[in-house]
Amino acid sequence: MDTQRLPRRELLRLAGLGALGIGLAACGQSAPASAPTAPATPVEPTEPAVAGPDDALARLREGNLRYVADKEGHPNSSPARRATVATAQHPFATVLGCVDSRVPPEMIFDRGLGDLFVIRTAGQTLDRAVTGSIEFGAAELKIPLLLILGHERCGAVKATIDALNGSGEAPGDIAMLVESLTPAVEEARARPGDLLDNAVEINVNHIITTLSASPVLADLIKGGQVKIAGAIYDLDTGAVRFL
Repeated sequence: MDTQRLPRRELLRLAGLGALGIGLAACGQSAPASAPTAPATPVEPTEPAVAGPDDALARLREGNLRYVADKEGHPNSSPARRATVATAQHPFATVLGCVDSRVPPEMIFDRGLGDLFVIRTAGQTLDRAVTGSIEFGAAELKIPLLLILGHERCGAVKATIDALNGSGEAPGDIAMLVESLTPAVEEARARPGDLLDNAVEINVNHIITTLSASPVLADLIKGGQVKIAGAIYDLDTGAVRFL
């Protein structure tokens, strides 16, 4: 192209287009913007390892005090904790409790994922599956504490009292519950005080006696690796009374 013959206005237009091209080329050669930094993986605050049965029991006591005072810490409840226990579990206490919807062990003891090995039946009644589950927790998972948790105004115990008094029925497999709880009710009749309250506590003690005779548990109890304790939950206050 003979630029000497172009009008001045055309020369200026061409010069402008050239500058624009250089600028676009420079933009295309600039370094790409850095990708957003991923948030750091949250770290779950760690507790010291449980030192044994007494330490495990102390943690349950402390957790219930927090629950009653409305000062729960909700430990071990984060996504980081979920990831940790996805590969292995190391609960520090087995809790055999009632199916009553008002007595969720993880809540009343202020514990989180992987802390408690929970088994629940009406009136904490035992059968082979329940006993085997408890034995598995103690022998295979090395859980140092077994807590038998009863609660006031237990419906299963009340149903047993009514059935024995002839004022209630026990259809289907509810009859099995009544059969299991009858010894505690009969023993409670001989004691002064409230029949239902006494039967609930006696039932907890009967379960402790039965499980202590388990061949699997007896050796662990004798060796100090496992302790069995009993407790009663107060529906009104949220407090756990350890026996």
